Amino acid sequence: MLINKINSILKFDGNIGIVLGSGLDHVVDKLTNKRTLPFKKISTFPISKVDGHKGEFISGYIGDRHVLVARGRLHYYEGMNLESVSLPIKVFHQLGIKKVIITNSSGSLKLKNYPGSIMLIKGHFDFTFLSNSSLPKLKCGEKYYNQEMINIALSVAKKNDMNLLEGNYCWMPGPAYETPAEIKFLKNLGGDAVGMSTVPEIEYAKELNMDVLVFSVLTNFAAGLDNRLLKHEDVLASAKKVENDFGRLIIQTINHIGIK
Repeated sequence: MLINKINSILKFDGNIGIVLGSGLDHVVDKLTNKRTLPFKKISTFPISKVDGHKGEFISGYIGDRHVLVARGRLHYYEGMNLESVSLPIKVFHQLGIKKVIITNSSGSLKLKNYPGSIMLIKGHFDFTFLSNSSLPKLKCGEKYYNQEMINIALSVAKKNDMNLLEGNYCWMPGPAYETPAEIKFLKNLGGDAVGMSTVPEIEYAKELNMDVLVFSVLTNFAAGLDNRLLKHEDVLASAKKVENDFGRLIIQTINHIGIK
């Protein structure tokens, strides 16, 4: 069985999984006793070619908590279907993971939320129109986002004097960045951050009855909010600027998961 072959390398027996988005893989430097398995060595896995997405599973320890990290993700805009995009979550589930922290780098839809901020996602919109052509509705609440994990993250942020924003994430198909007109549309419907990933992972994890917590690192203003041309290299550079706060937030949240 493939999952047994995967775990013969990873030797994972924990219950927490993390998906790390663009430029956010510095978290793996905090792990001890690491074991690594590149996606390219798993026969069923496609390979992402996007900068900032190395494409590998890493098992290791944060304190005494055994965690499994998907370093980089797979994207629908790379020509992959939703089943392929969700493969890391499938592996998490098959290895017994119950709690998932999903992260991404995204664009801010509001001028008050500056690049370099971290946003706790509490709702999402699907603007890919893959399932139907109707106006997307906000999906939020316990059906998608675990309130206990949210409370832990907010408590950690407060104790560390972090300004942890809260908002709604908009999934766009990509690969091109959004136009100013599209950004205005997303903002008017209640969006706070925009990106090209994450929602398929959230929805598949909930299908599998996993508890989900989502963070977006705001790495740029979305198109039309300022005059700068959006480039992926700038996203990676902005993500690096918040790595200390982001790493502290992730690590301390993990340390408190399951602790009453």
